[in-house]
Amino acid sequence: MSAPEPVIHVRGLTRTFQLKSGPVHAVRGIDLTVVRGEILGFLGPNGAGKTTTLRMLTTLLPPSGGRAEIAGRDLLRDPVEVRRRIGYVAQSGGLDPACGVREELVTQGRLHRLTKAEARERAEELARDLGLLDLMDRPTAALSGGQRRRLEIALGLVNRPEVLFLDEPTTGLDPGSRAELWDLVRRVRAEHGATVVLTTHYLDEADALSDRIVVVDSGRIVAEGTPADLKTRFAGGPAASLQDAFLAITGRSTADEPIAI
Repeated sequence: MSAPEPVIHVRGLTRTFQLKSGPVHAVRGIDLTVVRGEILGFLGPNGAGKTTTLRMLTTLLPPSGGRAEIAGRDLLRDPVEVRRRIGYVAQSGGLDPACGVREELVTQGRLHRLTKAEARERAEELARDLGLLDLMDRPTAALSGGQRRRLEIALGLVNRPEVLFLDEPTTGLDPGSRAELWDLVRRVRAEHGATVVLTTHYLDEADALSDRIVVVDSGRIVAEGTPADLKTRFAGGPAASLQDAFLAITGRSTADEPIAI
């Protein structure tokens, strides 16, 4: 059997911010490989560098050093082609409260250079797959938190991305909506064939969803492995909680520091 195909390949990725008080080394040399079809949990305390890393991998922030290849395209030399092959759902979202669900989906399709007919067809397809058909004529301002996140994930899938980046996808949702989003993430991988990179402060979420977890702290990867492997190595066994393993690895919770760099 052939080895799984890498879809993200990162070596020596760094990012330094030049502030008046001096340089801040937010990311200090990330080496990372993600294989096709994997759900990767990317975890770390606030200020550990995970948000900066995610912004670099999604072309929103240029690296200070290192190299990365995403879906067969070089991050530094060909960021436009990288963007065509990825989807990104930010933590804060970006819906226009004055727009309807159908309009948001069709507009996103047009931004990805689909024809009007193709954009309408893709909007209907995603609405059907993600349970949005009954909401198509509703303004986004009238959606519940869970419905908004479903729509935002649908927007991230319009271009049929090879890699979908989800930044804190269930923050602020009630337990029922969180469970629905967990199921949706699994379906995105199973039905849409996307590799998923997920950041979250909810360690039970990372435990439930991730095939593999990478923990970053102080701008470096400090541990990686399956959830069961991390719990066994750092918390005494697979029956332990991922929270216990995370505390043993970093000495902190996922939200100990107030600012994420």
